[in-house]
Amino acid sequence: MRFTSEQRLDGVLEREFTLGEIPGILWTPASASAPAPLILLGHPGGLHRMYPRLVARARHSAEYGFAAATIELPGSGDRPRWAAAEQARADLHRALEAGEPVSEEIVDRLVLPLVEKAIPEWQAALDALLSLPEIGGPVGYSGGVIAIGIRLAVVEPRISAAVLFAGSFVPRTMFEEARQVTVPLHVLLQWDDEGNDRQAALDLFDAFGTREKTLHANMGGHTGIPQFAGDAAARFFTRHLK
Repeated sequence: MRFTSEQRLDGVLEREFTLGEIPGILWTPASASAPAPLILLGHPGGLHRMYPRLVARARHSAEYGFAAATIELPGSGDRPRWAAAEQARADLHRALEAGEPVSEEIVDRLVLPLVEKAIPEWQAALDALLSLPEIGGPVGYSGGVIAIGIRLAVVEPRISAAVLFAGSFVPRTMFEEARQVTVPLHVLLQWDDEGNDRQAALDLFDAFGTREKTLHANMGGHTGIPQFAGDAAARFFTRHLK
């Protein structure tokens, strides 16, 4: 891990880094006197595009005493594209614009290769982050492509709790993995999300195997998550990471 920039944002230290060819950002509470628990901030890709929302989530996490970090997804932002994913994304947009159902085949082609590529990178980032003296366990995962959150919660024992956003397509094969999730979950669902199949999101919540899971549903579209929902997620992490 190599830090490439540093700035202070109202009590939060923000540092950009690279991990090999992967760009990322780490935010730590500037006034922390002990190693801070870590929240990995997931997102749908494009660090520059997502930055305003990511930094807001990171600063909110810092208010509760958490460090936060994120990395760019494979094939997004300034990272090299791969043709198969670009074709699947084009097919997805074509179906949505035509008002047609998005086939399981398109979802599989778009999401499954992304999960396979992203998980080892998140694990490598976690290795590097936990080696820093200012970062301690336990670790939570928040947001992003929900299929990545599911896989990470299943295969990464250092993840102690997760806040998942029910707002992205999920391959049917991931439902079986969802049954293997055992960490506490807090799932956010925007009831009127224009790009999300509500029933599929409810079915996925039902499939999660953990004994402790909460569904926090709010009226509104994809980007209309109310502030109190973020506060509830922060309190969830406070219970499970501190």
